[in-house]
Amino acid sequence: MTTSFRAPAGAATVIPADQKIRVGRFDALKSSHSVFMGRSVRGVVSVPASSSGSSIIKAISTPAKPETAKETKRSKVEIIKEKSNYIRYPLNEELVTDTPNINESAVQLIKFHGSYQQYNREERGGRSYSFMLRTKNPCGKVPNRLYLTMDDLADEFGIGTLRLTTRQTFQLHGVLKKDLKTVMSTIIKNMGSTLGACGDLNRNVLAPAAPYAKKDYLFAQQTAENIAALLTPQSGFYYDIWVDGEKFMSAEPPEVVKARNDNSHGTNFVDSPEPIYGAQFLPRKFKIAVTVPTDNSVDILTNDIGVVVISDKDGEPQGFNIYVGGGMGRTHRQESTFARLGEPIGYVPKEDILYAVKAIVVTQREHGRRDDRKYSRMKYLISSWGIEKFRSVVEQYYGKKFEPFRDMPEWEFKSYLGWHEQGDGSWFCGLHVDSGRIGGQMKKTLREIIEKHNLDVRITPNQNLILCDIQSEWKRPITTALAQAGLLQPEYVDPLNLTAMACPAFPLCPLAITEAERGIPGILKRVRAVFEKVGLEYEESIVIRVTGCPNGCARPYMAELGLVGDGPNSYQIWLGGTPGQTQLAKAFMDRVKVQDLEKVFEPLFYHWRLKRQARESFGDFTVRMGFEKLKELINTWEGLPSSPSAQTHNLRVEVDKETYEAVDELARLDNKTAPELAGDVLRGFVASHRNGKAE
Repeated sequence: MTTSFRAPAGAATVIPADQKIRVGRFDALKSSHSVFMGRSVRGVVSVPASSSGSSIIKAISTPAKPETAKETKRSKVEIIKEKSNYIRYPLNEELVTDTPNINESAVQLIKFHGSYQQYNREERGGRSYSFMLRTKNPCGKVPNRLYLTMDDLADEFGIGTLRLTTRQTFQLHGVLKKDLKTVMSTIIKNMGSTLGACGDLNRNVLAPAAPYAKKDYLFAQQTAENIAALLTPQSGFYYDIWVDGEKFMSAEPPEVVKARNDNSHGTNFVDSPEPIYGAQFLPRKFKIAVTVPTDNSVDILTNDIGVVVISDKDGEPQGFNIYVGGGMGRTHRQESTFARLGEPIGYVPKEDILYAVKAIVVTQREHGRRDDRKYSRMKYLISSWGIEKFRSVVEQYYGKKFEPFRDMPEWEFKSYLGWHEQGDGSWFCGLHVDSGRIGGQMKKTLREIIEKHNLDVRITPNQNLILCDIQSEWKRPITTALAQAGLLQPEYVDPLNLTAMACPAFPLCPLAITEAERGIPGILKRVRAVFEKVGLEYEESIVIRVTGCPNGCARPYMAELGLVGDGPNSYQIWLGGTPGQTQLAKAFMDRVKVQDLEKVFEPLFYHWRLKRQARESFGDFTVRMGFEKLKELINTWEGLPSSPSAQTHNLRVEVDKETYEAVDELARLDNKTAPELAGDVLRGFVASHRNGKAE
């Protein structure tokens, strides 16, 4: 029997056994509103009969509109993906040419393989092309063997440095086209991968990097690894190009395979090499993070999906709270583009998490915009629809209703720097790495320690490194060796540096407008100098993040002070984030030249010190004061007021924490700092003695 059939887009269709369905030709998804639930075919799709002969459910290609309807416009990248034979062509041909670069279509496709084509923007008289490779390391886990391999590759084929990213991965810069296959195959054969580290698909899945032997942490990390496996491309394009089709994949948990193959609610492309992604993959990049309550080391609200382990009173994981719709990228002075925080969609039992995540991804796959890449992230879909409609559509693919979001404690940023007990008899050591850049003596010493003690490592979402499984007797020699290489314990690092982040920007990033990684050391020193000038204590700090363009790779829109490149040697200044990364900053000033930053910093930090409430962070202070008032303070600033005394001398007074906090709170009532109030008290005490009034 042969017939024609049409159903609503996305619907699961009941098909009698032995029936054949004739469909029009579909090379791929034709628009953000059409659904292609089968392999590219012309003519007949055969649906095998079930063994019982009863009706079975299969998702088939179901055009959303009549065939005469006008086709929705698609971006150039969507056309490239459609014609690529699942991310192969023309990349496979371009890689074997003698040119040092690849063409525009191949540039888009190689992103799915974990690489970007770059050139040195500071060179004149031509372009020296190279490639950046990004690994994929769920939870930031890096086996010993892979770390040593990446260290070797950086020297032999890169620029001699490794870079730790804000998504817990490595970036290797400076690889030449002729060396790409050697480098890629070496990574693959040494327990690594770059598959899906870039491109329009799920990127690296974040989780707390701390190797604690705690039930909730272990469960969060295992869940992150399972989600990463679920959403890994299946069509083999990566292995075809880099290792001639030989697959190097570890065995997947059965629950991952089951969830990927499940098509009970019309989520899958039937008989397709990419059951979840199809030929078109996603409209844009997709980011997921998993964590436990209170631990916001992963910037949970900035992800497309944020997953939080919920445990019972005995510490046994029971399920997950889920946030949706976070994202950082935007375009300067286009208000229709914006950074956005994730919002709660609901709770699911632990056995359902893979199905819930898959349903959210499929909703974005089917309804995310494919015509204009500026608006293709899931945050724009949710902002357009509203969370209620979005939840309703996701529930159709999930097959269940979300349960109410569970109550949770407040979020805190956790850096995991310094020495910590793992809980299994071993220790881990978190190392601060400025802007995540490992090179020189630091790189050499790290390799010696990691190789000597056979250590695994983990990369944090704050561009730092954790050495794992350290025995107690190794602590002292490791600490000494690290210090000699400039890797100091956190108490010896400027507090401003400990939470600061920057993207690479110049000279290799094609999107950079101004400096970030190369500029942030000087900026931090200047902020510290202003702190000292206005009387802020050394221990005080704020979260500073710098990016060379508005894409937000270092998540500047969550910072207390975000600097976003918006012109040559100038930044857009963002204020209002919080130390716990729970509040979105807002644009405060445009086009502030780098040499004029003190004109903004000095009045802001001075009045923060003078007018803040008890324990009020800089970000909260800027929100409470309001931007109009802050701009007035900047515009009327004439420098620090004259000191009542021509000369002052430091007198250090040691008190217990409780006393200090009490003095600090009293001082704020009078718009003073604790040291200022203590000075007033001492002056009064001395004056009373001189006047003979002391008792």
